[in-house]
Amino acid sequence: MEIPMPAPICLVENSPAGELRVQQEALQVLAEISQPVVVVAVAGLYRTGKSYLMNRLAGKRTGFSLGSTIQSHTKGIWMWCLPHPRRAGHTLVLLDTEGLGDVEKGNTKNDVWIFALAVLLSSTLVYNSMGTINQQAMDQLHYVTELTELIKVKPAGGGSRGDMKVKAAGKGGRQEGEDTAEFVRFFPAFVWAVRDFVLQLQLDGREITEDEYLENALKLKPGSGKQDQCYNLPRKCIRLFFPARKCFAFVQPAGRKRLPRLEELQEDELDSEFQEQVTRFCHHVWETSKSKTILGGHVVTGAMLGNLAVTYVDAIRSGAVPCMESAVLALAQIENSAAVGEAVAAYEEQLGRRAALPTQSVQELLELHAQCEREALRAFMARAFKDEEQQYQRQLKDELDSKRAELCRRNEQASSDRCTAVLRELSQELEERVCEGGYSVPGGYQRLLDDQREMVEKYKQLPGKGIMAAEVLQQFLKSKETVAQAVLQTDQSLTDKQREIEVERARAGAAEREAQLSQEMQARTEQLLQDQARSHQEHVQQLTAKMEQDRRQLLAEQQTALALKLQEQERLLRDGFQREAEKLEHEMRNLKDEMSRPPPSPPPCVIF
Repeated sequence: MEIPMPAPICLVENSPAGELRVQQEALQVLAEISQPVVVVAVAGLYRTGKSYLMNRLAGKRTGFSLGSTIQSHTKGIWMWCLPHPRRAGHTLVLLDTEGLGDVEKGNTKNDVWIFALAVLLSSTLVYNSMGTINQQAMDQLHYVTELTELIKVKPAGGGSRGDMKVKAAGKGGRQEGEDTAEFVRFFPAFVWAVRDFVLQLQLDGREITEDEYLENALKLKPGSGKQDQCYNLPRKCIRLFFPARKCFAFVQPAGRKRLPRLEELQEDELDSEFQEQVTRFCHHVWETSKSKTILGGHVVTGAMLGNLAVTYVDAIRSGAVPCMESAVLALAQIENSAAVGEAVAAYEEQLGRRAALPTQSVQELLELHAQCEREALRAFMARAFKDEEQQYQRQLKDELDSKRAELCRRNEQASSDRCTAVLRELSQELEERVCEGGYSVPGGYQRLLDDQREMVEKYKQLPGKGIMAAEVLQQFLKSKETVAQAVLQTDQSLTDKQREIEVERARAGAAEREAQLSQEMQARTEQLLQDQARSHQEHVQQLTAKMEQDRRQLLAEQQTALALKLQEQERLLRDGFQREAEKLEHEMRNLKDEMSRPPPSPPPCVIF
C-alpha cells in the first residue's frame, strides 16, 4: 500500500492558548489507510533529541524537525505514516510529541494531556531523557503518575475495577482492590531511551545490561513514610502500567559543537558506538512493536486511529476524562456503520461479477444471492466489532434482504422483457395473417391453432428466457383469446356443436396452464422461504465464528496481561516486597476468573 507522505504532518495542533485540535489533513491521510497500524510515539522533555530517533525509525535522516536551540521546537503531535520496514501489510505510524517541560509554555496540565494522548494512541511509547535514570529523571516523569487523573477504563457507573483513582496514586499508592489489569491490556510497550549516557553499566562490581540498569532504577524503597512514598510513586506507576519495558542507553552522538547540525552530519561524523546503539534501538522497535489494538484485542487501522484521536481530543476539549471503553464503543459505532456499507458494497461487487440475468431458475438466482451474501458477511465480520446486540448485523441483514428482493425483481423483469421480445418476434407472421384476413376462411380456426402451437413450440425451445417464461406465455395467449374466438365464430366449416367443443377445449387449456403457473409460483415461494432459513443460518454461523475469534483475541490479550503481571510479581518477591506481590496475586486471580468464564452463545433468534 503506497502512502504518499514524504514528510510528517501535524496530527494534533497545540495552539498557543493550549487548546488541542485534530487536523483534518492528517485525518484524511489516516482515512486512506485500511491496513493495521503499528504506532510508535516518543515523549520526553524538550530539547532531548526525540525527533532524531523518530527520523531514524522512519529510515530517514531528516523529516521531523530537530531544532537547534534551547526552545521547544515540535508543537502538538506530528505524524509520519510509512510502510512498515519489517511487517508486510502494516503501516508504521510515528508520532513525535511536543517536548514536555517547556518553561516558556508555563502550562504543565497541557504537557500531561500531550503525554496522555501519546499513551492512548501508541502501541509502543518511547520515553526520551538525558543523562542517567536518577531521582531527578524519575521526578521529571511525573506525567506517568498524573495519568491516573486523566485516563479511565470504564465510564462512570461502569464499575471501579480498572479505574485508577488520582487520590490513590497521588498519595503514595493504589487503593485496596484496585486492579490495573485493564490498563496493562491497553497501555503500550514502554521503551526508555537514555541519551548522552556517560556511566559504566556496572552494579556491585559486575557488568549489567541496559534492561538490568532500568530495573535497578525502578526498585522500590522499603518503608511507608512520606518520603518513601514519593520515591516509590513514579516507580510503582511505571512497573504496574508498563510491565513490558525496555531500556536503551546512548552515548553522545558527536561533539557538542556539532550537535546543532545533527541531522546534517554524515555517518562517519557520528560516534560509531552511538550509530550501533541507534541501529539496535531501531531494530528492536521495528521487530517487537505490535499492531495498535483496543480493548478486546481488536486491531486498529489507520482510519480507526484517526477516529480514536478525534474521540480522545474531543473529550479533553470538553473537560471530560478520556475513557477507553467509551472511546472503543464510539469507535465501534463508526466502524460498524462503515462495515455495513462495506459489506453491501462487497455484495454489489460480487453480484456485478457473477450476475447474468435472467437466470434459468429461482434456485440459480438464490444460489447467486447466497454467494454474494456470504462474501458480504465476511467483509462485515472482518471489520465489525463489539456489535454485542447485533444491531448492525440486523441492519446488514435488512439491507441484504432488500437486495435479494431487488435482485428477484430485476431477474423477473429481465426474464419478462426477454420473453416478450421473443414472443413479439415469433408471432409477427401470425399477426400479419390475422390483419390480412388469412384466417377468415373455412378451416381458418384450425389453421390458427396449428400456427399458434408451432409458435409456442419454437418459444419453448429457445434458451435464456428465465423464470417468467410460462407466465408471459400465458399472458400472451390470453391476450389472443378474443382474436381466436372471432376466428372460431366466423369459420363456416364448423358446426355449432364443434364450435362449443372448441370453446370448451380452449377454456380447459387455459385453466390447465393457470394451474401449472400457480404450482410454479407456489414452488417459487417455498424456495424463497427456504432461502430465508438458509440466510438466517449463514448469519448465525458467521456470528458464532466471529464470537469465537473475538473470544480467542480476548484470551490472548488476557494471557499476555497475566504473564506480564506474573513477571512483575516475581520482581517484587525478589526485591522483598511481599505485600505488593500479594496485591498483584489478587489481581491475577480476578483475571483468571474472568478468563475461565464460559464464552457467550448467540441466541437462536439473534437476527430476527
